[in-house]
Amino acid sequence: MALESIITNVNANIALQSLENTQQQLAVTQKQISTGYAVADATDNGAAYAIAQRVRSDVGALTSANQQLGNVQGLLSVTVSGLNDVSNLMNSARDVLVKLADGNTQGTQRTQYIQQYQSLLSNIKSDIQNADYNGKTLIGNISGSVGTMGAVNVVTNEVGSTYNISTYSGSSLYSSINFTSTQLGSATQVAALIGTSATAATFINKLNGLGTALNTYGAATNYVSNQINYNSDKITALNDGLGALVDANLAQESAQLQSLQIQQQLGTQALSIANQAPSSLLSLFR
Repeated sequence: MALESIITNVNANIALQSLENTQQQLAVTQKQISTGYAVADATDNGAAYAIAQRVRSDVGALTSANQQLGNVQGLLSVTVSGLNDVSNLMNSARDVLVKLADGNTQGTQRTQYIQQYQSLLSNIKSDIQNADYNGKTLIGNISGSVGTMGAVNVVTNEVGSTYNISTYSGSSLYSSINFTSTQLGSATQVAALIGTSATAATFINKLNGLGTALNTYGAATNYVSNQINYNSDKITALNDGLGALVDANLAQESAQLQSLQIQQQLGTQALSIANQAPSSLLSLFR
């Protein structure tokens, strides 16, 4: 091949190839800086992008699960609060029943204690009826309740595992302690209503059942809270791994950008010089 030719300019071809290579690298660097990702789409790194999409899907699913668990956490909080108030009221009601079980409580004093018991009972009914969260209740199945009664089956993680929370019959509790004035009129009869007979729906048995419900919903509250915390920790770990996989090192890419811009300028100048070489051959014909 001729060293000097106006047909084939070897130096220009070399300069052009070098410039094109620099511009390709520059385009990659500019894309990483503009998007913030070293792997912004499948054209950058198909395998890494596929993994990243799966991780993003897991993060989205866990976030949705935590939103649902947060709703259930609110429902459980209201439920436990309501049952705790009912428990305190029933303790007070039991104190009144003990006084009514005393044969020496007669006349006006007895009437006043009966009214006091019925007032506490009214408060218990109100607590049960109003133990709702976002239109849902686990215990308010007395007529006039605010929320819709129903068990809960909530998704807990990204693979669709579920946790079931059953209901507690507030109406059964209320009806079992809704003693009439006649039932409370006799000290002997009141003593039987308080007692621990396994065959009767006694006050103490209902109080024990309420304690079991408090324990159940307390444990459910702890489970849901722990699951939310676990999911949050997992989301953080997944995002950290995702960042290591696809995020661009902006400090490094910024330095690379400056270097490539200088190379681009030099490549442009080199190509310009190489393109001028054939014109020097014209001087041989003057």
